[in-house]
Parts: sequence; structure tokens; C-alpha cells
Amino acid sequence: MSLTLIALLAAGLSAALAFAWGVQRWTGKSGWIDVIWSVATGLAAIAAAVPPAGGLSGGRSLMIVCMVGLWAVRLGGHIAARTTFHGEDPRYAALQVEWGANFPLRLFLFLQVQALAGLALAVSVGSAAGNPAPFPAPGDILALVVFGIAFLGESLADRQLEQFRRDNPGRKAVCEVGLWRYSRHPNYFFEWLGWCAYPLAAISLTGGYAFGWLALLAPALMYLLLVHASGIPPLEAEMLASRGEAFRAYQRRVNAFFPGPRRAEQSDAG
Repeated sequence: MSLTLIALLAAGLSAALAFAWGVQRWTGKSGWIDVIWSVATGLAAIAAAVPPAGGLSGGRSLMIVCMVGLWAVRLGGHIAARTTFHGEDPRYAALQVEWGANFPLRLFLFLQVQALAGLALAVSVGSAAGNPAPFPAPGDILALVVFGIAFLGESLADRQLEQFRRDNPGRKAVCEVGLWRYSRHPNYFFEWLGWCAYPLAAISLTGGYAFGWLALLAPALMYLLLVHASGIPPLEAEMLASRGEAFRAYQRRVNAFFPGPRRAEQSDAG
């Protein structure tokens, strides 16, 4: 991947997130930011995955393009539907309260940071597509399996949460059904898992493709964002504020991110 292409992708993502800022200011709905980010990042990653000569000249490039394209369409479509039929994203609502009168300027700068994150993901995807090893290699098969599990898992988690909301309209209930019984954020976990597929296709253990190690940027960055930055922390703060002890009890029973066995509370054991 050339520096010229990286610069063009950076400029495109920066412009897309500036447009997302304008959409948020016009509509008042911050969910459209994540829709635009998903689509823009997907398009940037596809551009990074296409060989420099143009066209999809290899099976690995085609596989990677299909993977990232499916991710962008599913995630962007899901968030678009949620934004259309539900209220403001609680994470952005919390930022608006925290930033006060400085919200417009700080949001614009925040979105430019998101553009940088999208660029890092695109570079990771491009490094996977550029692996010169014969296709398919064992890593490619494993990448497809991991991506498939992640795609289906995140889709299922989103459907389960949406069904729970329909079954509990207007109630401050805590979703604890299906995958949500074993992780407080199974959608985030499977989102992260999907990005773990690209290093599997990118990294050559023989040492013949050093650029492949850049693919590790994707899962490392997504873990940082989802678990420690813009994902779990603000969302759980909002859940604690709106659901109180019910959510605290849920936190005691269920892992935050990685799915695992449920923990019994003292009252359950007694």
C-alpha cells in the first residue's frame, strides 16, 4: 500500500466525518455519525484491499473485500434503523452534557479522531489483502471461520436486544436474554472478534511479509475503543444512571466483554 493511497484515504475519511458532523448538527441525531463512519471506513478498507494495478487480482483480495463489505453494510444498516426508530445515542447524549457549550467544536475534533481510527482499520485490512502467500492458506480459512462466527454472533446479539426492547416498551429493564446472559456487551465482543480475522489472513509466520503485522492494529484498536474508551464506559455509565441497582446486579453476574459463566450473587446462593 503506497503512501499516496494512505494520504488519499485519510483525506476521504476526514471529509466523511466532517460531513457526519454536519448531519448531526442538522438532524440532532448522533447515530448518523456511526452510520457514516461505518460506510466510510468500509469503503476506505475496500479501496485499501484492491491491488494497486486495479481490479481484484487475487482470491485473498476478493475474500477481504467481501468480508469488510458485509461488515459495513450490516453495521451501517443496523445503526441506521436504530437511529431512525429510537432516540439519541446515550453515549453522545452524555458527551453533549459533559461538553456543554463547547459540544459542537469538541464533537468535530472527536470525529476527526474517529477518522484516524478508520484509517488504521483500512490499513490493517489492506495489509491482509496484500499478503503475497499462495491463496488459500490455512490462515485464510481460519480468518473466514472467525469472521463468520463474529458476523453471525453480532447479528444475533443485535436481534436479541431489539426483540427485548419490543417486548419491554418504555420499561427501564436490563436485557439478560440469549447472548446477553453471558456478556454485558456481546455485540461489542463479536465486533472486536470480526477484526481479529484480518491478522489471521495477513501474518506470515515465515517472516516473508513484515507488512502483515500491521493487521494487528485492527483488533488492538477496536479493543481499546470498545472496552476502555467510547464503547463500554459511557454506555455503562448511562445504564447505571437510568437502571440503577438492576444494572449493578447485572454487572455482578455477567462479564463486561468476554462471554463467560454467570456468577451467582449472594442472594441467589442463600
